[in-house]
Amino acid sequence: MTTTLPAAPWTARQDLAALVAALDPDGAGTCRYVGGAVRDTLLGIDVKDIDMATPHRPEETQALLKAAGIRQVPTGLAHGTITAVLPGGPVEITTLRRDVSTDGRHATVAFSQEWHEDAARRDFTINALYADPRTLEISDYFGGEADLATRTVRFIGDAQQRIREDYLRILRYFRFQARFGSLPADAEAEAACAALAPGMKGLSRERIASELLGLLALPDPAPTVTRMAQLGVLGQVLPEADPDALPALIAAEAREGLAPDALRRMAALLPADPPLADQVAARLRLSAAQRKRLASAAARTVLDGARPARALAYELGMAEAIDRLALAGRDTADLADWTVPRLPLKGGQIVARGVGAGPDVARTLRAVEARWVAEGFPDEARVMQLLDEELAKI
Repeated sequence: MTTTLPAAPWTARQDLAALVAALDPDGAGTCRYVGGAVRDTLLGIDVKDIDMATPHRPEETQALLKAAGIRQVPTGLAHGTITAVLPGGPVEITTLRRDVSTDGRHATVAFSQEWHEDAARRDFTINALYADPRTLEISDYFGGEADLATRTVRFIGDAQQRIREDYLRILRYFRFQARFGSLPADAEAEAACAALAPGMKGLSRERIASELLGLLALPDPAPTVTRMAQLGVLGQVLPEADPDALPALIAAEAREGLAPDALRRMAALLPADPPLADQVAARLRLSAAQRKRLASAAARTVLDGARPARALAYELGMAEAIDRLALAGRDTADLADWTVPRLPLKGGQIVARGVGAGPDVARTLRAVEARWVAEGFPDEARVMQLLDEELAKI
């Protein structure tokens, strides 16, 4: 039975209709929506990115877009991908492909004219769904619709072969399982991931980090992370991780109304050991800001469970304070709609009160600041009173 894609706001975009007219002016079916946009629409999920596939070779696609006056960027020309820059958002258009050779990280591809060949090289059945942009008729070559209905994340064809083509698919499998899957998981997929997990050692650290953070950003990745550990997958990419620590943080985030935060959750998986956290961040090629934040979260102590939330935010910054509080299972309500203030006192004001420039100024400033924080950040008038009291001690 032929099924059609449900109408969704994105399918009615006028700029997409113009793109389809450019790529398939004769209505011969020479372009289709593919992948996530089709999958997510079938699931009733808002669509963020739209991809199209076409039998046109890249240079033909470029010529058709140019003739239609559609701006384009050759984002992946060697692999047949051109991005059409549209008013409603960019659309990636990729020539149908088949793999010629793979090395576990990269694939050498040849362009194809066959939709089935293109579908066969994709990772999961639920990602190999195509839809005619005019009729919204769905083309499903590997049972992706049935797998969506049962929330089954399944590799196309032989799971081990798919993974050997690109070992990153192991991490992608678990990310998709956490987002779309149900239990019990596909036994063949899990067995293949467990057997081939050591192959991930050849992947770039950046690709591993991206997949891990993508997984951890999902609403509740804890059961999946635990399963990764049981199968020996997590230990290959994050051997320092303790999956038992993650559920408590996720519960705290939900209780406090905090959005899922991948870096905070990675911190929960790691021991409270700043040098170790810094090593992990460096190994995963995280940004300097991410590295600093992960190390700060790892510097958590039992004292974080008692210190006033606003004092913690003043010392560390808002994001790092929320990390510490959430990891300690503490209330973050005091930080809602609160902006970290600045001490309304400068060294020059202390000098103007007769204190000679030097160590006494710095000591006085620190003393006033400590009392100001301890009193809950009172106004400037109180700060001046505190200054008078500290000056009287000199």
